[in-house]
Amino acid sequence: MRAVIQRVMNANVVIGGNVKGAIGKGLLVLLAVEEADTAEDIEWLCGKMVRLRIFDDESGVMNLSVQEVQGAILLISQFTLFASTKKGNRPSYSRSARPEVAIPIYEQFISRLTADLAKAIQTGEFGADMKVTLTNDGPVTIIIDSKMRE
Repeated sequence: MRAVIQRVMNANVVIGGNVKGAIGKGLLVLLAVEEADTAEDIEWLCGKMVRLRIFDDESGVMNLSVQEVQGAILLISQFTLFASTKKGNRPSYSRSARPEVAIPIYEQFISRLTADLAKAIQTGEFGADMKVTLTNDGPVTIIIDSKMRE
C-alpha cells in the first residue's frame, strides 16, 4: 500500500456534482492498493497514520497526532500512486491491484482506520471520477509505503 497523507485545514470530495465526503482539520489520505497487500499492511499503515505526529502542539512543534487534535480523516482511493514512468510517456499502473482485489482491501482499510481513529472517517467512492479539494496546512505532505517500513 502506498499513501499520500496531507495535513489539511479542510478537504472534500465531490462525485457527480454531490459532496460525498468533507472534513475540517485533519488528514486527507490518498491510498493505492497493490496485489501483495495483506491484513498486516492494513494494520501497520492505519496505526501509523493515526499516530503520526504532524500537528502542532502549543509551542508550534509538530508533536501531536490526528487523534490527539481530534481531527478527521478523508480517505480517497487512488490507483495512480503506483504509476511507473520508466518507459515512454504513458504511465503503467500494473503494480496497482485489480478492482476485484483492491475493493475488499480498501473496505477493510476503512474499517480498520475507523476503529483506530475511534470515530467514523469520510471517504470517496472506489473507481469513481472524483473531484478533490483541499487546503493543505503547512504545507505538510508525507508519502508512506507499507512495503518500505525499514
